[in-house]
Amino acid sequence: MEKSKIAFIINPNSGTSKKEDLPALIDKKLDKSRYEATVVFTQYAGHGKELAARFVEEKYKYVVACGGDGTMNEVASELVHTGVIFGVIPYGSGNGLARHLGISMFPRRALKQINNHVIKTIDYGLADETKFFCTCGTGFDAHVSHEFATKGRRGFLTYLKTIFKEYLHYKPYMYVLKNEEVEIRQRAFLITFANASQYGNNAFIAPRASTSDGILDVTILKPFSFFAIPWLAFLLFQKEIDRSKHISTIRTKEITLIRRKAGLFHIDGDPVEKGKEIHIKVIPAGLKVLIGRSLSIEVIIRAQLIYARRKIRIHRKSIQRAILE
Repeated sequence: MEKSKIAFIINPNSGTSKKEDLPALIDKKLDKSRYEATVVFTQYAGHGKELAARFVEEKYKYVVACGGDGTMNEVASELVHTGVIFGVIPYGSGNGLARHLGISMFPRRALKQINNHVIKTIDYGLADETKFFCTCGTGFDAHVSHEFATKGRRGFLTYLKTIFKEYLHYKPYMYVLKNEEVEIRQRAFLITFANASQYGNNAFIAPRASTSDGILDVTILKPFSFFAIPWLAFLLFQKEIDRSKHISTIRTKEITLIRRKAGLFHIDGDPVEKGKEIHIKVIPAGLKVLIGRSLSIEVIIRAQLIYARRKIRIHRKSIQRAILE
């Protein structure tokens, strides 16, 4: 059987985990009977895009981003509509797309998923001409993305501290959202355009979003009091934020955001500058991704039977002990 060419693009600066040992782990765990691997480290911002474009030209079948959502975006942006299959080994602070797709947060398991994978075709979004795969947006989350990018330390704890610090003096703005069907004028704390369901760390800002339905879920978070924060946080991590009275949701293929002036925006968690008007739309079925195989019904039933037999043996021994006593 001819081996498939697979490239691993590693961002050494993403997240908090060290990645010096990742090449050795890839060499040890990757199925060498199926894959011929190339491993490279990025050296500067934007290098992931350049490397991905090179691997497309060199006819690689798979290109795997090893990093966070920013690295994922760089690599995946060069693979859309090429037929090259995209993979992820998550090493970021949030890993929103990887979590949404069910990719393991543990590198060893993520490599096992690569060895035993299925291919899924997913949508992606455009904010003007900038591609996004998980979420993009304006307001508080874009502000936090900008502040987080300036921090010396990465990781979820730093992100959480940034959120609490910046909330104390952040002011909501007025926005207009319009397309052929609706026109909404709303003062909002944030507006998120979601292809996938979460920011990362299982914070589900758009719980019903799907990467393969040809629709974007637009989540509008209206201004709220300080005392609403615990309930909002609970709903966010329980995948039920859309139950809140402070949330409005629009499901659409495309929409235009109008704000009072140009400024901060985020693309898959990374801060960027965008204009006063931003046109956001979904591009259906634009990227092939590899994900781990789901457990078959037979495997699930077999596991349940084994568990049941163990419980029966435990109960039987308990009964025997009780009789003897």
